[in-house]
Amino acid sequence: MVIGFEVGAVPFNPDGWGPPDATVTPTTTSTLPLNVPYAPFSRSEKLGRIADFTRNLNPGSGQGGGRKSAASDSVFDFTADDSFPSAADNDSTFRLVDGKPPPRPKFVPKWRFNQHHRSQLPQRRDEEVEAKKREAEKERARRDRLYFLNRSNQNQQRREAAVFKSSVEIQPEWNMLDQIPFSTFTKLSFSVPEPEDMILCGGLEFYDKSFDRITPKAERRLERFKNRNFFKVTATDDPVIRRLASEDKATVFATDNILATLMCATRSVYSWDIVVQRVGNKLFFDKRDGSQLDLLSVHETSQEPLPEAKDDINSAYSLSVEAAYINQNFSQQVLFRDGNKVSFDEPNPFANEGEEVASMAYRYRRWKLDDDTCLVARCEVQSVVEVNKQRSFLTLNALNEFDPKYSGVDWRQKLETQRGAVLATELKNNANKLAKWTAQALLANADMMKLGYVSRVHPRDHFNHVILAVVGYKPRDFASQINLNTSNMWGIVKSIVDLCMKLNEGKYVLVKDPSKPQVRIYEVPADAFENDYVEEPLPEEEQVQPPEENAENTEANGVANDVEDKEMGAQA
Repeated sequence: MVIGFEVGAVPFNPDGWGPPDATVTPTTTSTLPLNVPYAPFSRSEKLGRIADFTRNLNPGSGQGGGRKSAASDSVFDFTADDSFPSAADNDSTFRLVDGKPPPRPKFVPKWRFNQHHRSQLPQRRDEEVEAKKREAEKERARRDRLYFLNRSNQNQQRREAAVFKSSVEIQPEWNMLDQIPFSTFTKLSFSVPEPEDMILCGGLEFYDKSFDRITPKAERRLERFKNRNFFKVTATDDPVIRRLASEDKATVFATDNILATLMCATRSVYSWDIVVQRVGNKLFFDKRDGSQLDLLSVHETSQEPLPEAKDDINSAYSLSVEAAYINQNFSQQVLFRDGNKVSFDEPNPFANEGEEVASMAYRYRRWKLDDDTCLVARCEVQSVVEVNKQRSFLTLNALNEFDPKYSGVDWRQKLETQRGAVLATELKNNANKLAKWTAQALLANADMMKLGYVSRVHPRDHFNHVILAVVGYKPRDFASQINLNTSNMWGIVKSIVDLCMKLNEGKYVLVKDPSKPQVRIYEVPADAFENDYVEEPLPEEEQVQPPEENAENTEANGVANDVEDKEMGAQA
């Protein structure tokens, strides 16, 4: 059965192109609505009208602006047609699904500033842009870090060239026998039995316990002791050591300062040298006249560069002189100077009769290294204190603050509340000096070591100082705190003694390399360094010397304690 299909009448427009104004005939009135616009069958198809001469193509000419006229310009807008009363409601709820990201302003991610989409994550393209920005920022930070690192390396190189020079000038006729890297020292270990006291000389004054209560808010001015003499005598010039050597009491002789330098060699940065004399079957460890061993290093292990000029008050040499001056005066100020002294078997072996000397006791102690080798060392203690009716020996040393900007820690603000942080900073900047003080206290068998914190009154005034605090430590506890191993200390000494015992009779020099962590052994002529030492005062016309050289030699000898005047002479 075939059903007919009526196409309908197609009106003809004689006036132009398109349908005429009256297109509806009476036959189609009942079946076709009036004013039906052309529209696609599916709203998802982006098909517009074939021709629309009434549509406003200018988006900005609408009454409500471009964004308000967008709805009326839509290809699916049927709101003007009364035949579709629900078209406006349908169009208001209709959304075209599209995978493209919404448009955003240039250089500004829309998800970052849009309040309505703040909870949304950025699109993948935004993530890539942000990742590139992060990489560029990392690269910029890396370039800045390398730039500042290169600048610091340049400062460090200049500092090494100025300060890290050899402590002794290596002569061409010297013969280098061996060089020992510090890496071999760290693996050594040796246990020594308890030592025995041979002779005890000198006299000690009692410690004033009121200095333990000093705080930065109740500081005390550091006094000067110009009338008291301090002695820094090497082993071969010590009359007691000469007597013990003539009596064959030992085969190796040294001082506690020299032994501490060897024991803590792996922590040293600056160059140092020790003279070794092999006489028969005996070995003497001496210091050169003018050696830096009599001075105290400051900021030796710090990474912050010090000024290069020698006459600068913050240069390495000026700070060493200042530290020696502070250490000597501090060790005498914290005592009761009422004439009450503890005297020992023999008087001070270096003082003349009637001469006022500093409070100092010398303990000559002997250690047995093996069946054929015994070592005698002169050890120093500076004070004594009575605890439970028992006398305890003390060593007195002072740390000095010269400028807080170099250490980064202001003692006046941190000592009361963060004393541990101050000590940790000093252990970082002066590791070698603190280790040597601890080793000397262990060698002397001191019951307590007192550390004073002394600072300048003003960072630019290196003559006036104040005591901010005094703290006491037991040497063995402090050694474990700073990771100082006594077995390793004696292992270093034992290895160097065994090495020197194999040498022929003569004079040798141990020199710490100024730029590498190693020690070199040189064979030197028998008359080496003898011109530096002056036994008797020279005639007055021969004493004229450059001020800096004169100050350096006299300070290194340590016979006089007027370090301040010498420093002024060095800077004149």
